[in-house]
Amino acid sequence: MTGPEYQRGYSKRHEGDIYHEPGRRRKAGKIMSVLEDHYGGGLSNLFVLDVGCSTGVMDEALAGNMQGLVGVDIDSDAVKSASVKYPAENLSFMVQDGTCLGFKDSSFDAVICSQVYEHTPSADALMSEIHRVLRPGGVCYFAATNRLRLMEQHYRLPLLSLMPKSLAHVYLRLTGRGGRYYEKHLTLWGLQKLVSDFKVLDYTGKAVEDPVSFGLTDMIRPGTAKQKAALACLKIAYWLFPGYIWLLVKPAD
Repeated sequence: MTGPEYQRGYSKRHEGDIYHEPGRRRKAGKIMSVLEDHYGGGLSNLFVLDVGCSTGVMDEALAGNMQGLVGVDIDSDAVKSASVKYPAENLSFMVQDGTCLGFKDSSFDAVICSQVYEHTPSADALMSEIHRVLRPGGVCYFAATNRLRLMEQHYRLPLLSLMPKSLAHVYLRLTGRGGRYYEKHLTLWGLQKLVSDFKVLDYTGKAVEDPVSFGLTDMIRPGTAKQKAALACLKIAYWLFPGYIWLLVKPAD
């Protein structure tokens, strides 16, 4: 899709996050821990697709543990950077639209879709394509931010994701953070509807309960008041939790 709602050039506008290797590698560690927990160990037989690979930092960190990994992104500058910086036999990068993937049905054992759904013009089309290219029984690592989050994570502005689009555009311009708010966040109920074709394995609570094993110590440390508050929120008001970590399983034929 090439319409005005497609957020091209994201890496240039968010260089501090996208090119920050330590942060991206920590994120890769979180993904790895969830996949290893699900598969019970090694991932060396998996052929994996990362939708929204950006500059490829996470993919380079993950690929050594897998049979092969393909990263795709609409951001041509980011993909070019990844291809030059991270050459490897089992790792490749392509400029592709996540809502119209150029792969055959059932091509991948696993897909990574981490904090991506809100950047696409059609999250429904994105998840339909992920479902299509996954092999039966395959899984999608799906990390998603809740629209009801008080502090919007991309622009770090309070209440931004809760605003109507017209007001959000103005808010960004007035604060000097951008000219247009492209992101389309969903509430818990919207996310559940979005992934309704999959079986959902919820890793959110597991990660909060054991942040060491699931690489979450940069956000939550064990035994702290923050961890206790997060666990209470998960139990009492799951719909208000700022983000979710799910494994989406494509039903076997």
